[in-house]
Amino acid sequence: MAGKRVSDEQLQELIEAAIFVAEKPVSKQLLKETVLSDIAASSERITSAIKALEIHYQTRGIRLVEVGSGYRFQACPSLSPWLAKLWQERAPKFSRATLETLALIAYRQPITRGEIEQVRGVAVSSHIMKSLLERDWVKIVGYKEVPGKPALYATTKQFLDYFSLTGLEALPKLPEKQMITLDNLIQDPSVRELS
Repeated sequence: MAGKRVSDEQLQELIEAAIFVAEKPVSKQLLKETVLSDIAASSERITSAIKALEIHYQTRGIRLVEVGSGYRFQACPSLSPWLAKLWQERAPKFSRATLETLALIAYRQPITRGEIEQVRGVAVSSHIMKSLLERDWVKIVGYKEVPGKPALYATTKQFLDYFSLTGLEALPKLPEKQMITLDNLIQDPSVRELS
């Protein structure tokens, strides 16, 4: 069954409106399955329409950006000092321990709590792991095949969305010396896994 034909401009308008009204980022696949389900639009046409919208919004106060789970509109970062006045509450502050733990999970996933503790040199509090899991920034992706079968942690699409990343390859690169040090610490046979 052939879908309804629309012009390139109409296709852009449909995609723009769908992304604008959506509560979360919208993937191309979701667009195809919902808003564009009865429209004759190839993947190439959809990609082309999104690229045209990205170009259109480059000189505006908002940008169309791709994050881990799809596309969304967000304010231009340079406007944040003024836009922040719209919200009375302050953004949550995260402890250094929480950020270090999250960074280790992001750069070395999947990783166990014992491996995180080996690198950091201190115990990871249950509160830190609980808050990262509750925020849906990390998830348990399996269990390591060692005695005690400790949980393996990895980041989620919500982590990518929150930090406006398209994927883990968009994380800033660590200097090679730090990468080697991390690898050596994680592979140290003295790492003690807690059950």
